[in-house]
Amino acid sequence: MIPDNPRILLTNDDGIHAHGLKSLEKIARELTDDIWIVAPKEEQSGAGRSLTLHDPLRIRKFNDRRFSVSGTPTDCVLIGIQDIVEGKKPDLVLSGINRGQNIAEDVTFSGTVAGAMQGMQLGVPSVALSQAYGFGKDDPIEWETAERYGAPILRQLFDLKWAENVLININFPDRKPDEVTGVEVTRQGHRDQQLLHAQRNVDPRGEDYYWLAFKGTLSNPPAGVDIRAIYEGRISVSPLHMDLTHDATLERLKSTLSETIPRS
Repeated sequence: MIPDNPRILLTNDDGIHAHGLKSLEKIARELTDDIWIVAPKEEQSGAGRSLTLHDPLRIRKFNDRRFSVSGTPTDCVLIGIQDIVEGKKPDLVLSGINRGQNIAEDVTFSGTVAGAMQGMQLGVPSVALSQAYGFGKDDPIEWETAERYGAPILRQLFDLKWAENVLININFPDRKPDEVTGVEVTRQGHRDQQLLHAQRNVDPRGEDYYWLAFKGTLSNPPAGVDIRAIYEGRISVSPLHMDLTHDATLERLKSTLSETIPRS
C-alpha cells in the first residue's frame, strides 16, 4: 500500500533532459509534492541492469531535488536511495517515461525497466513506464497519452500491495489519448528476434560500421501478452520479477543429473 502524498523517486534511461522525464514529473505531481529526480547525465537506452564498476560516478546538482549521475539507471537508483534522497527513503520509484515501448524481450535490454528493478531490489515498490511509438504512422510521439492515463492507473495500483519481488511494467500504446481502447493486464510476450538486425554502413573514411535496429515488421502475438495489447491500442500493465528459472526444465534436470556423481 502506497501512502497518501508519497515520496517518489524519478529516474529514466533517456537522460536528465529527456521529454519523457518531464512527462513523468507531470504525472508524479498529480500524486504528490514530495518528488526527487536522479537520472543519467546522458542517454543510457539499452543499458539493461549494467552497473558502473570501473569509473567514478559524478553527480551534478541542479536544485535541492534534481540530480544527474554520470552512469546508468541502476547507478542512479542505487545512489539516489542510498545517498541523495534525504531523510526517509522513497515510498515509490517511477522509471521513465521511456521514448518507445518496453515489451517482450525489450525488458531484458531496457534501462527503464532496470531502474525499476533496482528500486524493487532495494525494497521500494517500483514501476516502469514507456510510451510506444512508430507503429505504422509518422506522427510525433503521443506523450499526452501517458500523461493523461499515468496518474489514474498509478492511483489504482497504490490500492494494491503487490509482491515485494515484483515490479510493474506499464506501456502506453501509440495512440492519441481519445483513441486508447482500454487497459489490459498482460504477460510478457515474445517477439521474433530476427527482426533485430545490424545494418552495415561505410563512414567517410571508407571504414565499415554497424547500426542496430528493428525491422518495421509487426509480429502476430497471441492474446493476453503485452505486444498484442499495444498493437490493438490498449495500455499494457505487466507484473515482472527477477526469477528467470524455468521450472519444468529444473525438474527434468534434477531427475537426469541427480546420479551423475556416485554417492560415497
